[in-house]
Amino acid sequence: MARSWQSPQSGSWSGADEDARYGPQVALVVVDLQNDFADPTGSLTVGGGAEIVPLVNAEIERALAGGAAVAYTQDWHPAHTPHFAQDGGIWPVHCVLDTWGAELHPGLSVRGPIVRKGTHGEDGYSGFSMRNPAGGVPVPTELDATLAKGGAKRLVVCGLATDYCVKATALDGVRLGYETAVLLDAIRAVNLQPGDGDRALDDMVEAGVSLWGARAAG
Repeated sequence: MARSWQSPQSGSWSGADEDARYGPQVALVVVDLQNDFADPTGSLTVGGGAEIVPLVNAEIERALAGGAAVAYTQDWHPAHTPHFAQDGGIWPVHCVLDTWGAELHPGLSVRGPIVRKGTHGEDGYSGFSMRNPAGGVPVPTELDATLAKGGAKRLVVCGLATDYCVKATALDGVRLGYETAVLLDAIRAVNLQPGDGDRALDDMVEAGVSLWGARAAG
């Protein structure tokens, strides 16, 4: 059963016309499309993760053709971090720096800057911010400054995973003042609990994120 969402935002910017999505004030943010998430043998594989790679690549070409910027986020963890279950977190070891699992998917077209997160053991999911493991103080990544340098005022977000890093990145985008949209066809959810992906989409809509397209619920 397909579920569709209407954009909560007004104005002429809409995902219905793919040719009108992009321009010099728009940035496409590709979230964590890495082997440990996208590859079926990855340590934290997301169901259907690999199948979005060609969709994301097509979106990258569309963005660049429209004059938009493209940026990528990449989990880049040390071998021990509070993020991992072995160190008190909830996740299996994943995306450890300089390993195969941390590499961007080999089929992904990389046509812009890569912003790494979690490099010093920070916790958190957003491409824009992390939490210092000592005291939980938020610390920014380089993503906001990178996008602002290019003049971006609007964001289109895709990648993995819907209910964690995509959601957190989109919510932070709104918080930072970007008009933000998420591509439903080019995201997939972990669904640690059944329905987490759909609940994440509802949370994004409530916060003012536009959701473009439709896909099977779940």
